[in-house]
Amino acid sequence: MSNAKKELLDILLAKSIKTGHFILASGKESDLYCDCRVTTLDARGANLIGQLGWQLVQEEIMPKFPGISAIGGMTMGADPISLAIGMASASAEQPLKVFTVRKEAKDHGRGKRIEGNFEPGQEIVVVDDVITTGGSTIKAIDAIEAEGGKVVAALVLVDREEGGREAIESRGVPVFPLYTRKSIFGDK
Repeated sequence: MSNAKKELLDILLAKSIKTGHFILASGKESDLYCDCRVTTLDARGANLIGQLGWQLVQEEIMPKFPGISAIGGMTMGADPISLAIGMASASAEQPLKVFTVRKEAKDHGRGKRIEGNFEPGQEIVVVDDVITTGGSTIKAIDAIEAEGGKVVAALVLVDREEGGREAIESRGVPVFPLYTRKSIFGDK
């Protein structure tokens, strides 16, 4: 594990990842809780996420999907991750465009569901902070595709390894996690 990846893991473990007994948003019980916003909204955490996320995009996603031009996902979990990776890509020949998906379309103005630098036809990396069931990532995929985007990959900060990856990949979207439950805790 690189120094940057170890440092980010240390921040996640100190701030965001808790073990015990928890009821998740899905109603499921779990021994693992991840509040990644505490890390993604930390200046050093965000910097490391940008660096490591952009590296993951360049080394693992772009070789398979060279037409990627944008990155974004469901507000609020994806927002700081997408922006950090977009900022890290700024010196690239074609930096990533960053956008966010609202939970529902605005009822005023232009009534947009997707805000920011999104255009129909773009090949997109959808982002999420944590996947458990994959539900919020799939909602983002549905919204992006409904607006004409083509989701080619999903980048997640933490895959809890509780079926979400399989649900997303059953939609034809490969998942690229920075961390998995196993990479954080080993075989515990």
